This record gives sequence, structure tokens and C-alpha cells, in this order.
Amino acid sequence: MNTHAMPHIPAAALIERFAAITGARYVLTDPHDVEPYLIEQRDLWHGRTLCVLRPGSTAEVAAILRLCHETRTPVVPQGGNTGLVGGQTPDESGKQVVLSLNRMTAVREIDKASNTMTVEAGLTLIRVQEAADAEDRLFPLSLASEGSCTIGGNLSTNAGGTAVITYGNARDLVTGIEVVLADGRVMSTLSKLKKDNTGYDLKHLFMGAEGTLGIITAAVVKLYPKPRSRETAMVGVADPHKATALLTLAQQMAGSDVKTFELMPRIGIEFMLKHCSGVREPMNSVHPWYVMIELASQLDHGLGDTLLGLLEKAAEADLIEDAVIATSLEHRKYFWRVRELLAESPKYEGGSIKHDICVPVSKVADFLDEAFVVCEKMVPGGRLVAFGHLGDGNMHTNLTQPLGADKQAFLDRWVEVNAAVHAIVAKHNGSISAEHGIGVLKRHLLPEVKDPVAMDVMRAIKQALDPLGIMNPGKVL
Repeated sequence: MNTHAMPHIPAAALIERFAAITGARYVLTDPHDVEPYLIEQRDLWHGRTLCVLRPGSTAEVAAILRLCHETRTPVVPQGGNTGLVGGQTPDESGKQVVLSLNRMTAVREIDKASNTMTVEAGLTLIRVQEAADAEDRLFPLSLASEGSCTIGGNLSTNAGGTAVITYGNARDLVTGIEVVLADGRVMSTLSKLKKDNTGYDLKHLFMGAEGTLGIITAAVVKLYPKPRSRETAMVGVADPHKATALLTLAQQMAGSDVKTFELMPRIGIEFMLKHCSGVREPMNSVHPWYVMIELASQLDHGLGDTLLGLLEKAAEADLIEDAVIATSLEHRKYFWRVRELLAESPKYEGGSIKHDICVPVSKVADFLDEAFVVCEKMVPGGRLVAFGHLGDGNMHTNLTQPLGADKQAFLDRWVEVNAAVHAIVAKHNGSISAEHGIGVLKRHLLPEVKDPVAMDVMRAIKQALDPLGIMNPGKVL
């Protein structure tokens, strides 16, 4: 990658040329204006930038990249800045430009007959959901950060979320994309087609590439009929083995109506009760583990009976200890709030060594058993908060520091603890990055877990599409 042979051009002159493309008001250089784009929510990375560019159209993005290609200026694409692996943060050189897509927020088209919607990349996920809902449709991608993350960022990281069990990852919810390449060319495959075998399916190269191959500016996303009924329950279980058996039973009895199946540990509930205001026990009884199940159906009746029958059969089989079915919309929302608060409450307990892993669903319980043993052996008194999407095998096994421990001394063991946990993942043929991506955080780990030939192919694709190495350098590869 020839990122070092940069033509000399004064920063002021380059900024002036960017301003000629977007208008001066959309080129941010004031430190106060720029600061929010330089940090990420975990505060693990803090970069510098030549400027922040906020284009308003695909044509402007293309013009910016042509200029960056000409001047060898590195570009860091950014959506809602909610990423968790540093993929959206510039480095500390001050030579990279941040390209924010948050002005590109148009819903270009909704085609109800095709069940598709064409949206621009800067639209927040919640607005995509709302636009679908207004047309009596469902866009099923759902994340805790949906109020601020953008659809472009979701696609660039192949986001997961709570509905993967039924609908798949972000990649599975797209029929076409529009992407600007490193040299400024625009590749438009904004197809609504369910069947198209005309050569390579190129859209998949850019989804999950974290902006290292090009910048997604628009996409055609899949819509689904809006469910007419939902039923949600919080269930107490003895251990993840029982939870996995409950998942199997739920899918046998309710099939594709099982839309969410989330696993949560008691310690996470305790952290939430301790640190989050306005919360209460999700159930009257206390349990070692909890499962939140949500069923959704196109039928407007009968789903409650299905859920009740499932829970009764699970109780007879000794798979569950107790269960509470939401009796109102507010009750259901509270269950969801518990799940969302569970992810953030450990931060109040000190340092946390985090993992975003995936193993086959049948191996989740075994993985957790082994992870608890290894983490306790390595960090006596460490508190493992393991939660996540049991329905697709994605667990967030986050080790919180022991009570009274030195936070920095604990965090200094990040690499050591990661290696031990990832060894268990490898044993079960899993992935060290399930839904958060590679970014900076896991870049050094990728060659250790990826097939060498696959790594060669990835490098070849990067060289072909970004020979100057200007697209999000230092990320993924």
C-alpha cells in the first residue's frame, strides 16, 4: 500500500478544495466541532483529524474520494460512531479525514409489492424501522444503539442484534447497495431482486468490510409483513444447558415465530439493580440465569396460547424454574429495558475485559462452563457477565474486575485473558468476532484465527479495490 508517497499539498489548500465540494459549513475544523467524531463510547481510542467532512449526496462522496485518491489522503468513514472495536476512529497522525454520512438521510423509495425500501446510509436505524412501520411493514434489524447507529454503519459492520435467530444479520437483509470506491467511481447495484445470478454478488464484499474497500452510500433493504401479535416472557432457568434445551423446544413448538431468545446471568441483573435507576426485579423469584423469549406472528390470535403451552411443557420437562408473561405493552417494554441495561451496567463496577464471540448454538453451554473455570483461575474474584443472543450462538462474555482491584492492573491483562477465552472459542469452532467487527481492537488477532488462504484473498481484494491504501487504513487488515 502506497500510503507514504503522498503528494505535498498544504492542509489549508486541501481543506479549501473539500469545501468547494460540500460547502464550507460542512467541513469541520474547529476543535470543539470535531471532538465528537474523534472518540468512541468506550474511550479506548482518541484520534486526530485534518477535518471532518459531511457530504450531502453520493455525488459529493464520490468527489471527495476522487480528491483523496489524487492527494493520497486517508479517509475514515463514520456513521453514528457507535462501533465498539475502533473501526470508526481516526489515528493520531492528524492526516486522516473523517467522512461522516450523517447528512445523507433520505428514504429514496418504499416498494410495498417488492417488500423493499431504498435508504441512504446516514439514516439512523430507528428511522429505518419507523419508515417501514409507517407503511405497515417491519424492518427487523434491532440493536441497543438503534437510536443513534446508522444503516450504513450497520451494513459496514454486518451488525447482528436480537432478531438474527429469525431474520439473519444485516447482510441477510439487503438486496442491493450503492457504494463509492476508493478512486471515486460509484458502483450501483440497487437491485430489488430476490434472484439475480449475473456474475459475482459484489455487494457482500462491502458489507462487513468496515469501510476498508469503499463507502456504502445507499442500500435496498428487505421489509417484512408487520407482526399482528407479540408475546414476551421472562423465564428463570438453572443454567445455560437448560436454556439451550428450552430454545430447542421453543423452535419445535413455535417455529419461525421465535423472534428473540436472549440469555442473561443473575450477576448482570444484580449490577443493573445496583446501578440503574427506576428498575426492579424482572421476576418475583431469583434465578441463576434468565431467558427472555419473544414470539411474533402474522396471526392476530393464538400466540398467547402457544407461549403458555411452551412454558407449561418446559416446566413439565424441568427446563425452567419459573416464568412471567408480559401482560401489557409497558410490561413488555420493561423486559426489553432489562436486557438493554444489562449490557451497560457492568461499567459501573470498574474495568471490564470484553469478548464478542460466537460458537455453534449446541456448544454455547459448554463454552460458558469452560470460560467460567478459566476466568476464575486466571483472575480469582473476577466476575464474568456472560449474556447475549443464545438463538444464534453469540455471547458477550465480559469479565469485570474483582472487587477492590486496581482497574488498570486488571485491564493490563486484556491480551492474556482474551487469548485464554479465544482458545476455548477455537476449540468449539467458533468466531472471535460475532457482531462487533475487527476494527483496530482485533486486527492483530485476525491472522491467528483466519485461514491463511482466506487472508491472502482478503489482501488481494484490498489491493485491487484500494491500491493506495487510503480507505480506513489500519483497520481489519
